[in-house]
Amino acid sequence: MGDYDEDTAFLGQTGPYFWAKFFLLNTVFISTGFNGLYMVFIGAAPKHHCLVPDVNLTEEWRNAIIPVTLVNGEEVQSQCSRYRLDVVGNLSAEGYVPGRDVNLTSLQQEGCLNGWNYSKEIYQSNIVTEVSVRVHVCLYCEQKVYFFSLLFETCYIFLSPSQWDLVCDNQWKVPFASSTLFVGYLFGSLISGQLSDRFGRKKVIFISLAAQCVSVLLQSFSQSWRTFCIMFLFVGASQISLYISAFVLGTEVLSKTMRVIFTSLGAFLFYCIGYMTLPWIAYGIREWRTLLAVLSMTAVVYIPLWWFIPESPRWLITQGRVEEAEAIVREAARKNKVEAPAVIFKESEAMPLLRTYTMLDILKSRNIRCITLMCLILWMAINIGYFGLSLNTSNLSGNPFMNCFLSATTEVPAYVVSTWLLRKCPRRALLSSFLVIGGGVLLLIQFIPDTLQHVALALEMTGKFGFTMAFSIVYIYTAEIYPTVLRNVGIGMCSSAARIGSITAPYVIYLGTYNKILPYILMGSLTLASSVVNFFLPETFNRDLPETMDQMQECQGLCNGPKKKKYVENEGSGNRSTQLGTKSNLQTLTP
Repeated sequence: MGDYDEDTAFLGQTGPYFWAKFFLLNTVFISTGFNGLYMVFIGAAPKHHCLVPDVNLTEEWRNAIIPVTLVNGEEVQSQCSRYRLDVVGNLSAEGYVPGRDVNLTSLQQEGCLNGWNYSKEIYQSNIVTEVSVRVHVCLYCEQKVYFFSLLFETCYIFLSPSQWDLVCDNQWKVPFASSTLFVGYLFGSLISGQLSDRFGRKKVIFISLAAQCVSVLLQSFSQSWRTFCIMFLFVGASQISLYISAFVLGTEVLSKTMRVIFTSLGAFLFYCIGYMTLPWIAYGIREWRTLLAVLSMTAVVYIPLWWFIPESPRWLITQGRVEEAEAIVREAARKNKVEAPAVIFKESEAMPLLRTYTMLDILKSRNIRCITLMCLILWMAINIGYFGLSLNTSNLSGNPFMNCFLSATTEVPAYVVSTWLLRKCPRRALLSSFLVIGGGVLLLIQFIPDTLQHVALALEMTGKFGFTMAFSIVYIYTAEIYPTVLRNVGIGMCSSAARIGSITAPYVIYLGTYNKILPYILMGSLTLASSVVNFFLPETFNRDLPETMDQMQECQGLCNGPKKKKYVENEGSGNRSTQLGTKSNLQTLTP
Protein backbone atom coordinates (compact mmCIF):
# COMPACT_ATOMS: atom_id res chain seq x y z
CA MET A 1 0.00 0.00 0.00
CA GLY A 2 1.01 3.64 -0.35
CA ASP A 3 2.06 5.98 2.47
CA TYR A 4 -0.73 6.10 5.07
CA ASP A 5 -0.07 9.68 6.17
CA GLU A 6 -0.20 10.90 2.58
CA ASP A 7 -3.35 8.90 1.81
CA THR A 8 -5.17 10.36 4.85
CA ALA A 9 -3.77 13.91 4.63
CA PHE A 10 -7.25 15.19 3.64
CA LEU A 11 -8.36 14.61 7.27
CA GLY A 12 -6.16 17.48 8.43
CA GLN A 13 -3.94 17.55 11.52
CA THR A 14 -6.64 18.33 14.12
CA GLY A 15 -10.38 18.20 14.33
CA PRO A 16 -13.19 16.76 16.50
CA TYR A 17 -12.38 13.17 15.51
CA PHE A 18 -8.70 13.35 16.50
CA TRP A 19 -9.36 15.24 19.75
CA ALA A 20 -12.06 12.75 20.78
CA LYS A 21 -9.77 9.76 20.18
CA PHE A 22 -6.93 11.60 21.91
CA PHE A 23 -8.86 11.98 25.17
CA LEU A 24 -10.55 8.56 25.03
CA LEU A 25 -7.24 6.74 24.59
CA ASN A 26 -5.56 8.84 27.27
CA THR A 27 -8.21 7.94 29.83
CA VAL A 28 -6.97 4.34 29.58
CA PHE A 29 -3.62 5.42 31.07
CA ILE A 30 -5.37 6.65 34.22
CA SER A 31 -6.07 3.03 35.18
CA THR A 32 -2.37 2.16 34.85
CA GLY A 33 -1.63 4.96 37.34
CA PHE A 34 -4.23 3.51 39.74
CA ASN A 35 -2.80 0.01 39.71
CA GLY A 36 0.89 0.68 39.28
CA LEU A 37 2.01 1.60 42.78
CA TYR A 38 -0.68 0.62 45.29
CA MET A 39 1.99 -1.59 46.87
CA VAL A 40 3.27 1.63 48.49
CA PHE A 41 0.28 1.45 50.85
CA ILE A 42 -0.69 -2.20 51.10
CA GLY A 43 2.95 -3.24 51.67
CA ALA A 44 3.90 -0.59 54.23
CA ALA A 45 4.93 -1.89 57.64
CA PRO A 46 3.10 -0.08 60.47
CA LYS A 47 4.59 0.33 63.93
CA HIS A 48 4.65 -3.04 65.68
CA HIS A 49 6.04 -4.99 68.60
CA CYS A 50 5.74 -8.50 70.00
CA LEU A 51 2.31 -9.57 71.12
CA VAL A 52 2.10 -10.36 74.82
CA PRO A 53 -0.48 -13.09 75.45
CA ASP A 54 -3.09 -12.78 78.17
CA VAL A 55 -1.09 -14.28 81.04
CA ASN A 56 -0.83 -13.38 84.72
CA LEU A 57 1.55 -10.38 84.61
CA THR A 58 1.57 -7.21 86.65
CA GLU A 59 1.06 -3.94 84.79
CA GLU A 60 4.72 -3.00 85.33
CA TRP A 61 6.02 -6.22 83.78
CA ARG A 62 3.52 -6.06 80.92
CA ASN A 63 4.89 -2.62 80.03
CA ALA A 64 8.53 -3.66 80.50
CA ILE A 65 8.52 -7.02 78.67
CA ILE A 66 9.32 -5.34 75.32
CA PRO A 67 13.00 -4.25 75.23
CA VAL A 68 13.86 -0.67 74.34
CA THR A 69 16.41 -0.05 71.59
CA LEU A 70 18.08 3.05 70.18
CA VAL A 71 17.13 3.77 66.54
CA ASN A 72 18.44 6.92 64.85
CA GLY A 73 19.06 8.51 68.24
CA GLU A 74 15.54 7.76 69.52
CA GLU A 75 14.47 5.14 72.05
CA VAL A 76 11.80 2.84 70.59
CA GLN A 77 10.34 -0.53 71.50
CA SER A 78 11.98 -3.53 69.88
CA GLN A 79 9.99 -4.79 66.92
CA CYS A 80 11.28 -8.35 66.77
CA SER A 81 12.03 -9.53 70.30
CA ARG A 82 10.78 -9.58 73.88
CA TYR A 83 12.09 -10.79 77.22
CA ARG A 84 11.44 -14.47 77.80
CA LEU A 85 7.82 -14.83 78.83
CA ASP A 86 8.41 -17.67 81.31
CA VAL A 87 11.18 -15.75 83.09
CA VAL A 88 9.13 -12.56 83.24
CA GLY A 89 6.13 -14.55 84.46
CA ASN A 90 8.13 -16.02 87.36
CA LEU A 91 9.56 -12.61 88.33
CA SER A 92 6.11 -11.08 88.22
CA ALA A 93 4.67 -13.87 90.39
CA GLU A 94 7.43 -13.41 92.97
CA GLY A 95 6.68 -9.70 93.29
CA TYR A 96 9.83 -8.26 91.71
CA VAL A 97 9.57 -4.80 90.15
CA PRO A 98 11.33 -4.21 86.77
CA GLY A 99 14.11 -1.61 86.89
CA ARG A 100 14.17 -1.47 90.67
CA ASP A 101 14.67 -5.10 91.68
CA VAL A 102 15.71 -6.54 88.32
CA ASN A 103 18.22 -5.24 85.77
CA LEU A 104 16.30 -5.77 82.50
CA THR A 105 19.43 -5.86 80.33
CA SER A 106 20.49 -9.07 82.04
CA LEU A 107 17.34 -10.95 81.03
CA GLN A 108 17.30 -13.35 78.10
CA GLN A 109 15.30 -12.38 75.03
CA GLU A 110 13.22 -14.42 72.60
CA GLY A 111 11.45 -13.84 69.30
CA CYS A 112 7.82 -12.91 68.90
CA LEU A 113 6.52 -16.44 69.45
CA ASN A 114 2.91 -15.32 69.79
CA GLY A 115 2.88 -12.93 66.85
CA TRP A 116 2.85 -9.14 66.74
CA ASN A 117 0.73 -6.25 67.85
CA TYR A 118 0.31 -3.71 65.00
CA SER A 119 -0.59 -0.05 65.18
CA LYS A 120 -3.78 0.89 63.31
CA GLU A 121 -3.05 4.59 63.39
CA ILE A 122 -2.54 4.74 59.59
CA TYR A 123 -3.66 1.39 58.12
CA GLN A 124 -6.51 -0.76 59.35
CA SER A 125 -4.94 -3.75 57.61
CA ASN A 126 -2.55 -4.55 54.78
CA ILE A 127 -0.59 -7.57 53.59
CA VAL A 128 2.00 -7.06 56.34
CA THR A 129 -0.56 -7.38 59.14
CA GLU A 130 -2.99 -9.66 57.30
CA VAL A 131 -4.89 -12.36 59.20
CA SER A 132 -6.76 -14.62 56.79
CA VAL A 133 -8.84 -17.74 57.28
CA ARG A 134 -7.78 -20.99 55.70
CA VAL A 135 -10.35 -23.61 54.86
CA HIS A 136 -9.47 -27.26 55.47
CA VAL A 137 -11.68 -30.03 54.12
CA CYS A 138 -11.20 -33.48 55.63
CA LEU A 139 -12.76 -36.64 54.27
CA TYR A 140 -13.43 -39.63 56.46
CA CYS A 141 -14.69 -42.45 54.30
CA GLU A 142 -17.20 -44.98 55.67
CA GLN A 143 -19.05 -47.82 53.95
CA LYS A 144 -22.53 -46.64 53.06
CA VAL A 145 -25.25 -47.94 50.83
CA TYR A 146 -26.21 -44.70 49.11
CA PHE A 147 -23.81 -42.27 47.49
CA PHE A 148 -25.53 -39.16 48.87
CA SER A 149 -25.35 -40.55 52.38
CA LEU A 150 -21.60 -41.10 51.92
CA LEU A 151 -21.03 -37.57 50.66
CA PHE A 152 -23.03 -35.95 53.45
CA GLU A 153 -21.55 -37.86 56.36
CA THR A 154 -17.88 -37.81 55.39
CA CYS A 155 -17.25 -34.12 54.54
CA TYR A 156 -16.00 -31.94 57.37
CA ILE A 157 -14.85 -28.32 57.02
CA PHE A 158 -12.46 -26.72 59.50
CA LEU A 159 -11.49 -23.05 59.64
CA SER A 160 -8.13 -21.92 60.97
CA PRO A 161 -6.57 -18.43 61.09
CA SER A 162 -3.45 -17.71 59.05
CA GLN A 163 -1.43 -14.58 59.83
CA TRP A 164 1.03 -13.35 57.20
CA ASP A 165 3.21 -11.21 59.54
CA LEU A 166 5.60 -9.86 56.88
CA VAL A 167 7.97 -8.35 59.45
CA CYS A 168 11.30 -9.28 61.04
CA ASP A 169 12.43 -12.62 59.54
CA ASN A 170 9.67 -12.41 56.91
CA GLN A 171 10.31 -8.79 55.99
CA TRP A 172 12.04 -9.83 52.75
CA LYS A 173 8.70 -11.03 51.40
CA VAL A 174 7.47 -7.45 50.88
CA PRO A 175 10.16 -6.42 48.33
CA PHE A 176 9.82 -9.86 46.75
CA ALA A 177 6.10 -9.24 46.24
CA SER A 178 6.86 -5.81 44.74
CA SER A 179 9.35 -7.40 42.35
CA THR A 180 6.75 -9.84 41.03
CA LEU A 181 4.85 -6.85 39.60
CA PHE A 182 7.91 -5.85 37.59
CA VAL A 183 8.57 -9.43 36.54
CA GLY A 184 5.05 -9.29 35.13
CA TYR A 185 6.06 -6.10 33.32
CA LEU A 186 8.92 -8.01 31.72
CA PHE A 187 6.72 -10.87 30.50
CA GLY A 188 3.90 -8.55 29.43
CA SER A 189 6.19 -6.33 27.37
CA LEU A 190 7.56 -9.39 25.57
CA ILE A 191 4.18 -10.85 24.55
CA SER A 192 1.94 -7.80 24.14
CA GLY A 193 3.52 -6.71 20.88
CA GLN A 194 3.09 -10.13 19.31
CA LEU A 195 -0.52 -10.38 20.49
CA SER A 196 -1.47 -6.93 19.17
CA ASP A 197 0.23 -7.63 15.84
CA ARG A 198 -1.79 -10.81 15.49
CA PHE A 199 -5.19 -9.98 16.97
CA GLY A 200 -5.29 -6.20 16.67
CA ARG A 201 -4.56 -3.28 18.99
CA LYS A 202 -8.15 -2.70 20.10
CA LYS A 203 -8.82 -6.29 21.16
CA VAL A 204 -5.60 -6.50 23.16
CA ILE A 205 -6.40 -3.21 24.93
CA PHE A 206 -9.78 -4.42 26.19
CA ILE A 207 -8.55 -7.95 26.92
CA SER A 208 -5.74 -6.39 28.98
CA LEU A 209 -8.24 -4.15 30.78
CA ALA A 210 -10.36 -7.18 31.66
CA ALA A 211 -7.30 -9.17 32.74
CA GLN A 212 -6.10 -6.30 34.92
CA CYS A 213 -9.54 -5.98 36.52
CA VAL A 214 -9.83 -9.73 37.23
CA SER A 215 -6.22 -10.03 38.45
CA VAL A 216 -6.53 -7.18 40.96
CA LEU A 217 -9.91 -8.46 42.12
CA LEU A 218 -8.60 -12.00 42.64
CA GLN A 219 -5.57 -10.55 44.40
CA SER A 220 -7.90 -8.93 46.91
CA PHE A 221 -9.15 -12.44 47.82
CA SER A 222 -5.64 -13.88 48.33
CA GLN A 223 -5.50 -16.20 51.31
CA SER A 224 -1.71 -16.49 51.32
CA TRP A 225 1.35 -14.48 50.44
CA ARG A 226 2.22 -16.89 47.61
CA THR A 227 -1.18 -16.44 45.98
CA PHE A 228 -0.80 -12.67 46.31
CA CYS A 229 2.56 -12.77 44.49
CA ILE A 230 1.22 -15.00 41.69
CA MET A 231 -1.68 -12.64 41.07
CA PHE A 232 0.68 -9.64 41.19
CA LEU A 233 2.57 -11.24 38.30
CA PHE A 234 -0.61 -11.21 36.21
CA VAL A 235 -1.39 -7.64 37.31
CA GLY A 236 1.98 -6.48 35.99
CA ALA A 237 1.70 -8.39 32.70
CA SER A 238 -1.80 -7.09 31.96
CA GLN A 239 -0.97 -3.53 32.99
CA ILE A 240 2.10 -3.12 30.76
CA SER A 241 0.27 -4.86 27.91
CA LEU A 242 -2.55 -2.32 28.30
CA TYR A 243 -0.11 0.60 28.34
CA ILE A 244 1.87 -0.50 25.29
CA SER A 245 -1.17 -1.45 23.20
CA ALA A 246 -2.96 1.84 23.92
CA PHE A 247 0.23 3.75 23.20
CA VAL A 248 0.69 2.03 19.84
CA LEU A 249 -2.97 2.49 18.88
CA GLY A 250 -2.72 6.21 19.60
CA THR A 251 0.37 6.62 17.44
CA GLU A 252 -1.35 4.79 14.56
CA VAL A 253 -4.78 6.44 14.73
CA LEU A 254 -3.86 10.07 15.36
CA SER A 255 -2.42 12.57 12.91
CA LYS A 256 1.24 13.62 12.98
CA THR A 257 0.59 16.73 15.05
CA MET A 258 -1.68 14.96 17.54
CA ARG A 259 0.71 12.03 17.68
CA VAL A 260 3.50 14.25 19.01
CA ILE A 261 1.28 15.58 21.80
CA PHE A 262 -0.03 12.11 22.59
CA THR A 263 3.36 10.42 22.90
CA SER A 264 5.29 13.22 24.58
CA LEU A 265 2.70 14.56 27.03
CA GLY A 266 -0.73 12.92 26.84
CA ALA A 267 0.11 9.37 27.90
CA PHE A 268 2.49 10.45 30.66
CA LEU A 269 0.26 13.18 32.09
CA PHE A 270 -2.84 11.00 32.23
CA TYR A 271 -0.77 8.28 33.93
CA CYS A 272 0.17 10.94 36.48
CA ILE A 273 -3.51 11.76 37.01
CA GLY A 274 -4.12 8.16 38.04
CA TYR A 275 -0.94 8.14 40.12
CA MET A 276 -1.96 11.36 41.92
CA THR A 277 -5.48 10.04 42.56
CA LEU A 278 -4.26 6.77 44.11
CA PRO A 279 -3.16 8.21 47.51
CA TRP A 280 -6.54 9.89 48.01
CA ILE A 281 -8.39 6.65 47.32
CA ALA A 282 -6.03 4.85 49.70
CA TYR A 283 -6.58 7.60 52.28
CA GLY A 284 -10.31 6.94 52.21
CA ILE A 285 -9.99 3.14 52.19
CA ARG A 286 -7.53 1.91 54.82
CA GLU A 287 -8.35 -1.82 54.44
CA TRP A 288 -6.27 -3.41 51.69
CA ARG A 289 -8.78 -5.95 50.38
CA THR A 290 -11.47 -3.31 49.96
CA LEU A 291 -8.96 -0.95 48.35
CA LEU A 292 -7.97 -3.51 45.70
CA ALA A 293 -11.59 -4.42 45.03
CA VAL A 294 -12.47 -0.75 44.45
CA LEU A 295 -9.44 -0.21 42.19
CA SER A 296 -10.32 -3.27 40.14
CA MET A 297 -13.88 -2.08 39.62
CA THR A 298 -12.71 1.19 38.04
CA ALA A 299 -12.15 -0.82 34.84
CA VAL A 300 -15.94 -1.08 34.45
CA VAL A 301 -16.14 2.56 33.32
CA TYR A 302 -14.05 1.67 30.25
CA ILE A 303 -16.59 -0.79 28.83
CA PRO A 304 -18.45 1.86 26.76
CA LEU A 305 -15.16 2.84 25.09
CA TRP A 306 -15.38 -0.34 22.99
CA TRP A 307 -17.96 1.45 20.80
CA PHE A 308 -15.97 4.70 20.55
CA ILE A 309 -12.34 3.60 20.09
CA PRO A 310 -11.63 2.27 16.58
CA GLU A 311 -9.22 -0.42 15.48
CA SER A 312 -5.97 0.82 13.94
CA PRO A 313 -6.50 1.41 10.18
CA ARG A 314 -2.78 0.84 9.66
CA TRP A 315 -3.03 -2.61 11.25
CA LEU A 316 -6.15 -3.45 9.23
CA ILE A 317 -4.29 -2.59 6.02
CA THR A 318 -1.42 -4.90 6.94
CA GLN A 319 -4.00 -7.66 7.41
CA GLY A 320 -5.53 -7.03 3.98
CA ARG A 321 -8.76 -5.62 5.49
CA VAL A 322 -8.70 -2.44 3.41
CA GLU A 323 -12.48 -1.96 3.33
CA GLU A 324 -12.66 -1.85 7.14
CA ALA A 325 -9.78 0.64 7.25
CA GLU A 326 -11.51 2.86 4.67
CA ALA A 327 -14.75 2.75 6.68
CA ILE A 328 -12.91 4.06 9.77
CA VAL A 329 -11.20 6.83 7.79
CA ARG A 330 -14.50 7.87 6.17
CA GLU A 331 -16.08 8.10 9.62
CA ALA A 332 -13.18 10.32 10.67
CA ALA A 333 -13.75 12.50 7.60
CA ARG A 334 -17.44 12.83 8.44
CA LYS A 335 -16.73 13.94 12.01
CA ASN A 336 -14.00 16.34 10.87
CA LYS A 337 -16.44 17.68 8.25
CA VAL A 338 -14.16 17.07 5.28
CA GLU A 339 -14.87 15.21 2.07
CA ALA A 340 -13.10 11.89 1.54
CA PRO A 341 -11.92 10.89 -1.96
CA ALA A 342 -13.64 8.05 -3.78
CA VAL A 343 -10.57 5.83 -3.33
CA ILE A 344 -8.55 6.47 -0.20
CA PHE A 345 -5.82 3.81 -0.26
CA LYS A 346 -4.18 3.42 -3.64
CA GLU A 347 -2.21 0.38 -4.74
CA SER A 348 1.49 1.03 -5.22
CA GLU A 349 4.62 -0.84 -6.05
CA ALA A 350 5.43 -3.66 -3.70
CA MET A 351 8.12 -2.93 -1.18
CA PRO A 352 11.28 -5.03 -1.52
CA LEU A 353 11.89 -7.64 1.14
CA LEU A 354 14.20 -6.34 3.85
CA ARG A 355 16.68 -8.30 5.86
CA THR A 356 15.60 -9.07 9.42
CA TYR A 357 18.10 -7.95 12.08
CA THR A 358 18.50 -9.61 15.47
CA MET A 359 20.52 -9.16 18.66
CA LEU A 360 23.35 -11.11 17.02
CA ASP A 361 23.91 -8.16 14.69
CA ILE A 362 24.57 -5.94 17.70
CA LEU A 363 27.34 -8.30 18.83
CA LYS A 364 29.11 -8.20 15.46
CA SER A 365 30.21 -4.57 15.71
CA ARG A 366 32.52 -3.33 18.45
CA ASN A 367 31.04 0.17 18.22
CA ILE A 368 27.43 -1.04 18.57
CA ARG A 369 28.40 -3.40 21.40
CA CYS A 370 29.90 -0.54 23.40
CA ILE A 371 26.98 1.79 22.72
CA THR A 372 24.47 -0.91 23.69
CA LEU A 373 26.33 -1.72 26.91
CA MET A 374 26.32 1.93 27.93
CA CYS A 375 22.63 2.27 27.07
CA LEU A 376 21.81 -0.81 29.17
CA ILE A 377 23.63 0.74 32.15
CA LEU A 378 21.74 4.01 31.68
CA TRP A 379 18.31 2.41 31.46
CA MET A 380 18.93 0.15 34.45
CA ALA A 381 20.25 2.96 36.67
CA ILE A 382 17.40 5.33 35.78
CA ASN A 383 14.74 2.70 36.47
CA ILE A 384 16.28 1.73 39.80
CA GLY A 385 16.20 5.38 40.86
CA TYR A 386 12.74 6.16 39.51
CA PHE A 387 10.93 3.13 40.94
CA GLY A 388 13.07 3.13 44.07
CA LEU A 389 11.96 6.66 44.98
CA SER A 390 8.36 5.88 43.97
CA LEU A 391 8.23 2.87 46.31
CA ASN A 392 10.02 4.69 49.13
CA THR A 393 7.32 7.30 49.79
CA SER A 394 5.75 5.24 52.60
CA ASN A 395 9.11 5.21 54.44
CA LEU A 396 9.49 8.99 54.50
CA SER A 397 8.67 11.11 57.50
CA GLY A 398 5.26 12.70 57.55
CA ASN A 399 1.97 11.60 56.04
CA PRO A 400 2.53 8.69 53.58
CA PHE A 401 -0.52 9.67 51.52
CA MET A 402 0.68 13.24 51.06
CA ASN A 403 4.21 12.04 50.30
CA CYS A 404 2.91 9.79 47.53
CA PHE A 405 0.83 12.63 46.12
CA LEU A 406 3.85 14.96 46.09
CA SER A 407 5.96 12.29 44.42
CA ALA A 408 3.37 11.94 41.66
CA THR A 409 2.92 15.71 41.32
CA THR A 410 6.65 16.27 40.66
CA GLU A 411 6.33 14.20 37.49
CA VAL A 412 3.92 16.65 35.82
CA PRO A 413 6.38 19.56 35.41
CA ALA A 414 9.14 17.07 34.60
CA TYR A 415 7.30 15.76 31.54
CA VAL A 416 6.32 19.26 30.40
CA VAL A 417 9.84 20.67 30.78
CA SER A 418 11.54 17.66 29.18
CA THR A 419 9.28 17.93 26.10
CA TRP A 420 10.26 21.58 25.67
CA LEU A 421 14.00 21.01 26.29
CA LEU A 422 14.18 18.09 23.85
CA ARG A 423 13.36 20.49 21.03
CA LYS A 424 16.16 22.90 21.90
CA CYS A 425 19.01 21.17 23.78
CA PRO A 426 21.67 18.53 23.00
CA ARG A 427 20.64 15.14 24.32
CA ARG A 428 23.92 14.09 25.93
CA ALA A 429 24.39 17.21 28.05
CA LEU A 430 20.68 17.31 28.90
CA LEU A 431 20.56 13.72 30.12
CA SER A 432 23.81 13.98 32.09
CA SER A 433 22.62 17.19 33.78
CA PHE A 434 19.47 15.62 35.15
CA LEU A 435 21.27 12.43 36.12
CA VAL A 436 23.66 14.56 38.18
CA ILE A 437 20.73 16.44 39.72
CA GLY A 438 18.85 13.21 40.53
CA GLY A 439 21.86 11.37 41.92
CA GLY A 440 23.52 14.36 43.58
CA VAL A 441 20.59 15.36 45.77
CA LEU A 442 20.19 11.75 46.93
CA LEU A 443 23.79 11.76 48.16
CA LEU A 444 23.13 15.01 50.02
CA ILE A 445 20.24 13.49 52.02
CA GLN A 446 22.64 11.65 54.34
CA PHE A 447 24.01 15.00 55.58
CA ILE A 448 20.59 16.39 56.55
CA PRO A 449 20.00 16.14 60.33
CA ASP A 450 16.88 14.40 61.64
CA THR A 451 15.54 17.74 62.86
CA LEU A 452 15.23 18.96 59.25
CA GLN A 453 13.09 16.20 57.77
CA HIS A 454 11.22 18.64 55.55
CA VAL A 455 14.53 19.49 53.85
CA ALA A 456 15.23 15.80 53.26
CA LEU A 457 11.74 15.42 51.81
CA ALA A 458 12.32 18.37 49.46
CA LEU A 459 15.61 16.85 48.30
CA GLU A 460 13.95 13.50 47.62
CA MET A 461 11.23 15.18 45.55
CA THR A 462 13.96 17.05 43.63
CA GLY A 463 15.63 13.70 42.98
CA LYS A 464 12.31 12.29 41.72
CA PHE A 465 12.03 15.26 39.36
CA GLY A 466 15.54 14.59 38.01
CA PHE A 467 14.89 10.88 37.50
CA THR A 468 11.57 11.56 35.75
CA MET A 469 13.30 14.00 33.41
CA ALA A 470 16.01 11.44 32.66
CA PHE A 471 13.34 8.76 32.27
CA SER A 472 11.60 10.69 29.47
CA ILE A 473 14.81 11.84 27.75
CA VAL A 474 16.54 8.47 27.57
CA TYR A 475 13.75 6.96 25.43
CA ILE A 476 14.14 9.59 22.72
CA TYR A 477 17.95 9.66 22.94
CA THR A 478 18.32 5.90 22.61
CA ALA A 479 15.98 5.74 19.61
CA GLU A 480 17.98 8.45 17.86
CA ILE A 481 21.26 6.60 18.39
CA TYR A 482 20.26 3.28 16.80
CA PRO A 483 19.80 2.95 13.04
CA THR A 484 16.38 2.09 11.65
CA VAL A 485 17.35 -1.52 10.94
CA LEU A 486 18.32 -2.05 14.61
CA ARG A 487 16.08 0.44 16.40
CA ASN A 488 13.43 -2.05 17.53
CA VAL A 489 16.06 -4.57 18.61
CA GLY A 490 18.07 -1.96 20.51
CA ILE A 491 15.06 -0.47 22.27
CA GLY A 492 13.86 -3.97 23.13
CA MET A 493 17.16 -4.83 24.81
CA CYS A 494 17.19 -1.53 26.72
CA SER A 495 13.59 -2.08 27.80
CA SER A 496 14.56 -5.50 29.20
CA ALA A 497 17.40 -3.85 31.14
CA ALA A 498 14.88 -1.33 32.47
CA ARG A 499 12.68 -4.17 33.74
CA ILE A 500 15.67 -5.73 35.50
CA GLY A 501 16.33 -2.35 37.13
CA SER A 502 12.72 -2.05 38.31
CA ILE A 503 12.80 -5.62 39.66
CA THR A 504 15.91 -4.66 41.66
CA ALA A 505 14.45 -1.39 43.00
CA PRO A 506 12.38 -2.91 45.87
CA TYR A 507 15.48 -4.64 47.25
CA VAL A 508 17.44 -1.37 47.11
CA ILE A 509 14.74 0.22 49.27
CA TYR A 510 14.82 -2.86 51.54
CA LEU A 511 18.42 -1.93 52.47
CA GLY A 512 16.89 0.95 54.42
CA THR A 513 15.86 -1.52 57.12
CA TYR A 514 19.55 -1.89 57.99
CA ASN A 515 20.52 1.75 57.53
CA LYS A 516 18.14 4.39 56.22
CA ILE A 517 20.80 6.15 54.11
CA LEU A 518 22.01 3.03 52.27
CA PRO A 519 19.36 3.23 49.49
CA TYR A 520 20.23 6.87 48.84
CA ILE A 521 23.96 6.18 48.68
CA LEU A 522 23.48 3.26 46.31
CA MET A 523 20.98 5.00 44.00
CA GLY A 524 22.93 8.26 44.03
CA SER A 525 26.29 6.62 43.30
CA LEU A 526 24.87 4.45 40.53
CA THR A 527 23.18 7.44 38.92
CA LEU A 528 26.32 9.62 39.00
CA ALA A 529 28.32 6.76 37.51
CA SER A 530 25.78 6.41 34.70
CA SER A 531 26.04 10.15 33.99
CA VAL A 532 29.76 9.66 33.36
CA VAL A 533 29.02 6.72 31.05
CA ASN A 534 26.56 8.92 29.15
CA PHE A 535 29.38 11.27 28.04
CA PHE A 536 30.84 8.49 25.89
CA LEU A 537 27.66 8.19 23.80
CA PRO A 538 27.41 10.09 20.50
CA GLU A 539 25.40 13.30 20.24
CA THR A 540 22.23 13.05 18.13
CA PHE A 541 20.73 16.53 18.36
CA ASN A 542 20.02 18.08 14.93
CA ARG A 543 21.44 15.06 13.14
CA ASP A 544 19.79 12.80 10.60
CA LEU A 545 18.42 9.57 11.98
CA PRO A 546 20.71 6.72 10.84
CA GLU A 547 19.07 4.18 8.55
CA THR A 548 21.81 1.52 8.30
CA MET A 549 24.54 0.21 10.58
CA ASP A 550 27.17 2.06 8.55
CA GLN A 551 25.42 5.37 9.18
CA MET A 552 25.43 4.89 12.96
CA GLN A 553 27.70 7.31 14.84
CA GLU A 554 30.66 6.06 16.83
CA CYS A 555 30.87 6.19 20.59
CA GLN A 556 33.42 8.51 22.13
CA GLY A 557 36.61 7.45 23.93
CA LEU A 558 38.33 4.08 24.02
CA CYS A 559 35.38 2.06 22.78
CA ASN A 560 35.58 3.20 19.22
CA GLY A 561 37.66 1.32 16.72
CA PRO A 562 39.26 2.55 13.49
CA LYS A 563 37.52 5.50 11.90
CA LYS A 564 35.05 4.55 9.22
CA LYS A 565 34.69 6.35 5.95
CA LYS A 566 31.80 8.71 5.76
CA TYR A 567 28.92 6.93 4.12
CA VAL A 568 27.65 7.90 0.70
CA GLU A 569 24.07 7.51 -0.40
CA ASN A 570 23.41 4.82 -2.94
CA GLU A 571 22.13 6.06 -6.23
CA GLY A 572 18.37 6.04 -6.37
CA SER A 573 18.10 5.47 -2.64
CA GLY A 574 16.20 8.71 -2.15
CA ASN A 575 16.01 10.49 1.13
CA ARG A 576 18.07 8.86 3.87
CA SER A 577 15.47 9.34 6.59
CA THR A 578 12.26 7.93 5.22
CA GLN A 579 10.57 6.43 8.23
CA LEU A 580 10.88 8.76 11.20
CA GLY A 581 11.77 12.15 9.71
CA THR A 582 15.06 13.76 8.71
CA LYS A 583 15.96 15.41 12.00
CA SER A 584 16.28 13.79 15.39
CA ASN A 585 13.02 15.02 16.86
CA LEU A 586 11.63 11.57 17.51
CA GLN A 587 8.49 11.84 19.62
CA THR A 588 6.62 8.65 18.80
CA LEU A 589 8.47 6.04 20.79
CA THR A 590 6.65 3.57 22.99
CA PRO A 591 8.00 3.53 26.58
